[in-house]
Amino acid sequence: MAKNDVIVELKNIRKEFPGVVALNHVNLTLRAGRVHALVGENGAGKSTLMKILSGTYASYGGEVLLDGKSLRFAHERDALDKGIAIVPQELNPIPEMTIAENIFLGREPMKRKGIINRKERSRLTKDYLASLGLDYDPETKMWKLSVAQRQMVEIIKAISRNSRVIIMDEPTSALTGVETRQLFAQIEMLKQKGIAIVFISHKLDEVYAIGDDVTVLRDGEMISTGLLKDVTQDHLIAMMVGREVKDIYPPLPVAGSEPLLIVKGLSSKDVFEDVSFEIHKGEIVGFAGMMGAGRSEIARAVFGLDRHSSGTIIMDGKTLRIKSPRDAIKNSIAMVTEDRAAYGFVGVRSIKDNIVLPNCDLFSKHGILNVKTIKAKVTDICRKLSVKAASIETLAGTLSGGNQQKLVLSKWLVRNVKLLILDEPTRGIDVGAKQEIYRLIAELAASGIGVLLIASEMPEVLSMSHRVEVITNGHIIGELSRAEATQDKVMKMIVEGRKHNGE
Repeated sequence: MAKNDVIVELKNIRKEFPGVVALNHVNLTLRAGRVHALVGENGAGKSTLMKILSGTYASYGGEVLLDGKSLRFAHERDALDKGIAIVPQELNPIPEMTIAENIFLGREPMKRKGIINRKERSRLTKDYLASLGLDYDPETKMWKLSVAQRQMVEIIKAISRNSRVIIMDEPTSALTGVETRQLFAQIEMLKQKGIAIVFISHKLDEVYAIGDDVTVLRDGEMISTGLLKDVTQDHLIAMMVGREVKDIYPPLPVAGSEPLLIVKGLSSKDVFEDVSFEIHKGEIVGFAGMMGAGRSEIARAVFGLDRHSSGTIIMDGKTLRIKSPRDAIKNSIAMVTEDRAAYGFVGVRSIKDNIVLPNCDLFSKHGILNVKTIKAKVTDICRKLSVKAASIETLAGTLSGGNQQKLVLSKWLVRNVKLLILDEPTRGIDVGAKQEIYRLIAELAASGIGVLLIASEMPEVLSMSHRVEVITNGHIIGELSRAEATQDKVMKMIVEGRKHNGE
């Protein structure tokens, strides 16, 4: 490869946080018209490295060169002005603003006299959406969009800036197969224009489908860099985790026969209808279906995040009236939501605070918190779940994606939970962290806890469930035992169900 196709070079980058060396002498070269895959476990330093490149972190050791010239960005605006854009893993749109307003915030097309040209802004947004095969209304408020839709808007925002380097941090973590293919087609178009893409993903099949070059980070160190075609997937995983990973899915314990949760005729107008299913003690029941089928909405209704219009929820033989998450928690039901950043934790509070916040009743007497008990319990649960952090006072927002997910689980597992709802529990986390989460789910089931598992990755829901409920268009259209459930059978049921509903 010619030297003159190099856009960015990062040389001997070192970044320290209190008590932690996040990056140590890391090098990275980004070339025009190529996708550079940046891989490694959660906490390896990938996002930290990209925050340096995109101007989020101005304090670091080493050197960043753009077109061979050394520079240092003071903030993100500097990087954007130089043509470097990032699509972050944890999305942060302005919910009350429209899609068009979010995309063009701070750089709106103007009429004379400084008046925003709303018509032109909407037209441009529609064109960008159409380029990815999307037909969203540009004037839709962001809060009305799903996680996947918000992710696509962030990608369009980066594309719309005519950037020379676009960093995509887990861009497909919430996308459907169709949306992912649309994104990959757009990436190919960006490559033809000479744009360098940094592609961070734990979905290695996608890394191999779209990547040209690869750099592996582990524990803040650069392990390898080179052409992706020269590295097998097994070897790549071994470099990422420092060991060979086998049997990622653990054996499941024998499910109990005693019903724990019975849902009958649950309905929510225009969302889902007449939904009935059971979960036994020690059983993992998976919800399979396309994104938008109603899986998450059903789970949210059981937990009280969303209201349901009719139906019955029975727990341990007792009919419940769940109007809010507080009602669900009182009845030993907990939920790990799909969007962990929005609903799972408070980024500006510590690990300790995040675990205490929903559990004040466990840690207080007469309104006074027991500091000694809190420290002991929080330290113990973090140790059991292998939450990697300098201390329990570490801010949740500074943790890696995998450790944030463990934190969300930790806050519920200090309670006597009987039913655990897991909505995309491994979204955006690496293969090593996934293996840990799967092992934990199996252990929870073995202890008698019932688990409702929602996962978009079909191998995950099939391998980690005793039974699978197939959902289409807000209806459960069939149930498969573990022995019956195959990817072909599930997809055939989904396709037939969608035809039956006139989709």
